[in-house]
Amino acid sequence: MPNKLIANKTANKTAKSQPVFIQRYIENKDEVRAELQQGLLARAATTMPKYLYDALGSRLFEAITELPEYYPTRVEASIFEQFLPEMAAVAGLGHTLIDLGAGNCEKAARMFETLRPAKYVAVDISVDFLKQALTTLQRQSPDFPMLGLGMDFSASLDLPSEIGTGSRLFFYPGSSIGNFTPADALLFLRQIHIACKQGAGQGGLLIGVDLVKSSTVLQAAYDDALGVTAAFNRNMLLHINQLLGSDFNIAQWQHRALFNTKLSRIEMHLDATEELTVRWDGGERKFAKNEGIHTENSYKYTVESFSQLLKNAGFQDVKPWQDAKQQFCVFWAKA
Repeated sequence: MPNKLIANKTANKTAKSQPVFIQRYIENKDEVRAELQQGLLARAATTMPKYLYDALGSRLFEAITELPEYYPTRVEASIFEQFLPEMAAVAGLGHTLIDLGAGNCEKAARMFETLRPAKYVAVDISVDFLKQALTTLQRQSPDFPMLGLGMDFSASLDLPSEIGTGSRLFFYPGSSIGNFTPADALLFLRQIHIACKQGAGQGGLLIGVDLVKSSTVLQAAYDDALGVTAAFNRNMLLHINQLLGSDFNIAQWQHRALFNTKLSRIEMHLDATEELTVRWDGGERKFAKNEGIHTENSYKYTVESFSQLLKNAGFQDVKPWQDAKQQFCVFWAKA
């Protein structure tokens, strides 16, 4: 009998340590193939940044954040470390914390003690990676309500009822908003504003934004000396091979990053090192030597321009916090 009681207690603890997980993102293979083909067959070939983040891509991005050249993660963390109590005072406590692009969930987890959220909702398109990260986090805090949501929130922010009716604090760190064009960023921020209003009480948004600075600093952050960002970018081709059945050979492609001053954005490209043809079932694309595939943009803002973007999306009482060198900014915006 004692052994049975111990077994039951262990089973209950294990069950508690499993987070609830909802998979909204169901990969439609035909739609994915059509989207990839459309991009590859465009006059200037392009792909969506979301295809950078398969399981390996997510781990490579984790490695990028450890690089000396990649300042955004480090500088953003220093801002939270210095100003989080002030942020909590402004934003309030006890919200449902909704972490967009949660990845390994570490950034949000560091804020739990100060923000004291009533519930944690982790949202990411990389479903398997998110499940693993959230399960690990839940084991550390078995009694804290956690919900994992596998979805492509860049396409739609249609949140399930399981999130509940509590006040909502959206968390969007890492300057991931820079992957959107300014026009699309405005539309996305409006979606967040609407989603905030669907919860009770005063909700809002904490968002990290990379600022305009020296092109030398910016380009180094996206083209590091060790070549980790290059591996991250080229890994996309392996992911596309799986999704499209294409025959990309990563040895024939090189990574290139540049700062487009006119559009205020970093661009990532993959350039063919020789004349080549990429084939897949039902299509092909010929590439000249040095012809590229545009894989990602990362727009950079000023404090003034992004504050105005938030206000245009319907937010109010916008408050910025910056590091001493004014490289990066975290904004609070009340819904």
